Amino acid sequence: MNRIRLYWLLQILGWGSIAFVQILFASLSSTGINQVQVWGFIVLAVFYLLSTHFIRYIIKTYDWFKLSIPQLLLQSVLAMLALSLVNVVVQILINIAFGILNPQNDFQLLVISANLFIAFLFYAMWFLLYFLFHFLDNYNNTLKYEAKINQIRLNHLKSQLNPHFIFNALNSVRALVDEDPDKAKNAITRISNILRFSLMMDKKQTIDFEDELNTVKDYLMLESIRFEERLQVEYQIEDEAFNYKIPPMMLQTIVENAIKHGISNLVKGGIIEIKCREGLEDDLYIQVKNSGYLKTPPSLKPKADGGHGLSNTVQRLKLIYGDKARFRIFNSGNQFVITEIKIPKQRVTLEQ
Repeated sequence: MNRIRLYWLLQILGWGSIAFVQILFASLSSTGINQVQVWGFIVLAVFYLLSTHFIRYIIKTYDWFKLSIPQLLLQSVLAMLALSLVNVVVQILINIAFGILNPQNDFQLLVISANLFIAFLFYAMWFLLYFLFHFLDNYNNTLKYEAKINQIRLNHLKSQLNPHFIFNALNSVRALVDEDPDKAKNAITRISNILRFSLMMDKKQTIDFEDELNTVKDYLMLESIRFEERLQVEYQIEDEAFNYKIPPMMLQTIVENAIKHGISNLVKGGIIEIKCREGLEDDLYIQVKNSGYLKTPPSLKPKADGGHGLSNTVQRLKLIYGDKARFRIFNSGNQFVITEIKIPKQRVTLEQ
């Protein structure tokens, strides 16, 4: 159902229900109610409907929603007072038209005040419901818009990683083609697994931790062919870690960063240690420890060209998990660099 049909349905049901309740209470009174009075209540309900539709037109035409809260409240109260006064006059005219006017009663100050108060109350309810519906609908549209923008940003970040990662993998194999064909074949098999994974990652925001870990193992096996004895790898993975989902290419990006800025800069090479455990609050803690030393902390802010590596990882964590994820990188003594990530075990905010 579109917005216009929903609006008219609620208008008719709302004012129709008020007319029904008024007729019901009037019929239960000691004097009862006749057919002419029933039509009087119906015509009054129609006036309520038309008058609120008119004020809705005024609200939309003059864009009251752009007003400040004090201005909006002031104009709404003034509009309700004006509508209530007109409503009291219309009630008198309806009574005259249907021949049910009682001058001695209908023109009493107490009766007019009561009718004015009831009309003001009805209009206040309508204003409250109308503005509440508008703000909730606007808030919902804002959330959808922000989610769509985040989806676009996330897809852009993932698209940056694909060619970046594949280029590095192919570069690692190039030197083996002539030197050791058997190792080159093994390396090509690993690359095919990585390519298959990279195609899969374009379709998902998070994947099973096991799938990501298998890709990391393929990558490290590929790098171990290039570095030989200069690269040592250790895994300490708790079973609970396999119950989690993580952003694709995230762990691999951290490991690749450790190879590029750590191991490859050391003459004797070094070690990469991957630890994954479950925290006390159902969070997944991932730690990558590598030989090396950070002379200056790496920039985790987006780069002018969109950025790759760690800044990309931080942006993706922010888009998917908000403030519930955590990323940090620091020196452990003079020989090791540790990268830590905390990922909440929860439903991600964007559509899978």
